Amino acid sequence: MIEYSDFKSDANPVFSIIIPSWNNIEFLKTCIDSIRKNSRLVHQIVVHVNEGSDGTKEWLKQEKIPFSYSEENIGVCYAVNAAYSLCKANYILYLNDDMYVCPDWDHYLYQEIKTIGTDYFYLSSTAIEPKSIRNKPTISPYTYGTTVDSFNEKELLKSFQDLPFEDKNGSSWPPAVMHRKLWDLVGGYSPEFSPGLYSDPDISMKLWHAGVRYFKIVEKSRVYHFLSKSVGRAKLNNGRKQFIRKWGISSSTFYKYFLRMGTTFKGELKDPELTFKFKLRLLRDRVKVLFHI
Repeated sequence: MIEYSDFKSDANPVFSIIIPSWNNIEFLKTCIDSIRKNSRLVHQIVVHVNEGSDGTKEWLKQEKIPFSYSEENIGVCYAVNAAYSLCKANYILYLNDDMYVCPDWDHYLYQEIKTIGTDYFYLSSTAIEPKSIRNKPTISPYTYGTTVDSFNEKELLKSFQDLPFEDKNGSSWPPAVMHRKLWDLVGGYSPEFSPGLYSDPDISMKLWHAGVRYFKIVEKSRVYHFLSKSVGRAKLNNGRKQFIRKWGISSSTFYKYFLRMGTTFKGELKDPELTFKFKLRLLRDRVKVLFHI
């Protein structure tokens, strides 16, 4: 059962920022503090509190931040969908609670939105991470701390703009923003992926099937990601198998041939060419589906 706490505001937010959080109050405070300090525009922050035995609910009430609440950890998918019920802006942005947004992160996302000319887009900020993850286009490894206590905010603010990167294809991870029309069209995040593993490629695939072809990682919009401060505590679903059974292809095939993950952004994507390698990849995926691999 979900409970809701809303607070009246006269503000007209550009983004409604959804942040799911599970007993992670110090990271959450750091995240929200960065939004307040480093945003150029006015936004609505909405948190989903999973369990909240660390005082998260009480702090949010004190700060007059809207939140949804569940007594137990219901995972990311239900959490973001619950928080969405309180969102007021046209643009819905999903942010992890273990992220710190860098100055003007929102300005660059909104500037990009204004140039696209359609609501059919999915944009991500560029994540700066302390370690590299295979096939994930991030600025890494650049370490500015892995805990709130070890976080070197001063050094990050001094150097984040100088770290080399470029606009990339493949928006699929938070911080990620879409128009609420698209959220409603695809039904938000898919609960069958609870508590949340592989829900990121799943929503990108749902958007692809809905006709979205503009998947951009915006180079100038930057955040620091402490990396998975909640995932490691949860009993995870087998998202890899769930994804391939649902869509008939693997997430790696989707990222490589459809989203062209990590390649230089040059505009809207086209459907993949039926090359021999692509056909072979599809055949491999179908065999995996057939034999439940």
